Amino acid sequence: MSWRWESGLTRGECSTDISRNMAMDRRTISALILLLCTLISGQASGARVYIDIESPELRPLPIAVARFEAMGKSEPEVASRIMKTLTNDLTISGFFEIIPQSEFPPEREAMANPPDFDRWVGSRAEALVTGDYSVEGNRLAIEFRLFDLVEKAFLSGKRYQGETKSLRDMIHRIANEITYWITGERGVFDTRIAFVSTISGNKEIYAIDFDGHQLTQLTKNGSINLSPAWSPTGRVIAFTSYIKRNPDLYLLDLARSVQVRLSTNPGLNAAAAWSPDGTMMALMMRREGNAEIFIISRDGTRPRRLTKSWSSEASPTWSPDGKKIAFVSDRAGSPQIYTMDVNGRNPKRLTFLGSYNASPCWSPKGDKITYCGRMDGHFDIFTINPDGTGIRRLTEVSGNNESPTWSPDGRFIAFSSTREGRSRIYVMNANGANQRRLTSTRGKESSPTWSPRMDR
Repeated sequence: MSWRWESGLTRGECSTDISRNMAMDRRTISALILLLCTLISGQASGARVYIDIESPELRPLPIAVARFEAMGKSEPEVASRIMKTLTNDLTISGFFEIIPQSEFPPEREAMANPPDFDRWVGSRAEALVTGDYSVEGNRLAIEFRLFDLVEKAFLSGKRYQGETKSLRDMIHRIANEITYWITGERGVFDTRIAFVSTISGNKEIYAIDFDGHQLTQLTKNGSINLSPAWSPTGRVIAFTSYIKRNPDLYLLDLARSVQVRLSTNPGLNAAAAWSPDGTMMALMMRREGNAEIFIISRDGTRPRRLTKSWSSEASPTWSPDGKKIAFVSDRAGSPQIYTMDVNGRNPKRLTFLGSYNASPCWSPKGDKITYCGRMDGHFDIFTINPDGTGIRRLTEVSGNNESPTWSPDGRFIAFSSTREGRSRIYVMNANGANQRRLTSTRGKESSPTWSPRMDR
């Protein structure tokens, strides 16, 4: 862990870190003002939900983000990076409208701590973020404060510190906190998306932050690597590779950069999906000429066959309660989405619309399954309820849109798309709104998979 949050103040809270250190420097005064704001604003213990993110008519919350002030020596580059990263995070979430600084009240008191709320009367802004930072050598401290401009109340504030290279991570956590106090759930700004890319000339696995920064190459074996899948802890990725000329299943320990060959069944070991508790994986294996769904333990032992038919079965995905598995089968003549119990019993066909449906992914809340289906001559992203009702088309553009994957909070879906020519990774809100391109490398990008929330 390269950084930590040192203290936090929210409605009804008082950090003991601050109460122990009463030296009257500027930082202590700032913390005491935060506490005063908390007492004035009342003792409400929970976050108010300002916007309903489930609403199909979502209205982004207008929010003003003031430039963070230097606590000591001014570092304009640091201040600029803080502002750029934070406003970008809030914008790409689709939940916020950033109010331009040209619309801020001209008085400095409007951005003070606490702000002069009366100076914001008549502004479009409904929330305000202020903060400060300090840099000492390679150490960085950042403090933010969030205010409700409508109710004239302090909502939350925290201070983070670490190495200067961790600035982006700190800001992602600040964006998570702001999102929590506005929507009732924390954001996913500190998560990553793994995918397959041909940047190097081979199919290798890469990962990138939710905001499209910090691209990292995870495999460097010069072979064909496919179907990455994060473990529930986010510390391991399962993937299929042809390193030994057979599509074998491997595990990649991200902390140690160690690859372990796990499943070597002749012919096929692909499309692994972790059970919610991380003790098992479902995957495709080839038996008797057909691809079937198996379950294996985390160490690759005790394979158990779930399907047995003349057809081909593919792309398993677990329900979040671990009781069911959705998968693809062509047993009815064309690839369609099915579900079954985790023991292979009670198979049920879900999709009937479209001649080719594939790549199912169960939502973290268990209420939806997203998949890609062929419609009007190309593939688009759809969602469907686990009982087969409520089909909804999320993409409707040129090119193919495939391999959908949910964010860990169920608010976003990442997918690959050829809408601009070469296959890229895109992200959209779970209702199909706010579609944006995430990647723009020299290679072709496919098979995205979203990490769980990271403990940093």
